[in-house]
Parts: sequence; structure tokens; C-alpha cells
Amino acid sequence: MLQTSGFVHFTIPVKDLDRSEAFYTQVMGFRKLRRNAHMVFMEAHDTCFVLTLSENEIEPNRGDKHDIHTAFRVTASEYDRAKIYLADKDVRIFKEEDRLGGTFEGRSAYFHDPDRNVIEIIDLVRGPVADGQ
Repeated sequence: MLQTSGFVHFTIPVKDLDRSEAFYTQVMGFRKLRRNAHMVFMEAHDTCFVLTLSENEIEPNRGDKHDIHTAFRVTASEYDRAKIYLADKDVRIFKEEDRLGGTFEGRSAYFHDPDRNVIEIIDLVRGPVADGQ
């Protein structure tokens, strides 16, 4: 079997690079590393991701389903602040939960980016990432 030591980046498909770059830098607070004609390379602390111009339709979930999503960790105080901030930016949180069991425990909120990709923010209190496992 392969023995990887982590990941380099993940990709989020988008239809409009300017609109997505603005959302992920100005609303989400991530840093743009570089941009070319069809990709914007972003940094979220020690994690990188790429906003990639997609020729395909972007509909990972129907309606307010959230099975396919990208989760970003926040602190407890930032979780509370983020909910107010997102509302001020007209970003609708369509689901919240307080998970007390399972792989990842903590409060989480789900919302859409401009292309309807689902983003989760989570105040992770227990799980492999929080426990250092």
C-alpha cells in the first residue's frame, strides 16, 4: 500500500474565478498564493486548496443536502463571531448541529459558496484532528 505523509492541496470547482477569489479571501479570510488563467491557489493556515475553473456543472448536493462538503476548523469564539459575520454578508447558514458523538464532535454550521459548494465551519472539540491522533 502507499504510505503518504499528508496532502498537498484539494480542489474546489468554481465557475467565476473573480467571484470565488473574492469570497474565499474577503469572506472566508484565506490568503491567495497565486493565480493563473484557470486556478487560484489559496492558503488556509497550513493547508492549501485550489479554486479551479470548471467546465462541468457544479451541483455536488441537491438543495440543502451537505454530504459533499469542505470543512474548516474554527475556535469556539470564532464560531460564534462567524455566524454573525456570515449573516451580515448575506451568507445563509442552512444547517447547524452540535455533534456529541461520532468521528468529529463539536458545533458546526453549513453554508454555500457562490457556486453552491457546501462549506462547513466546525468548532472541533473531539476527533482525530483535535486529539492529535
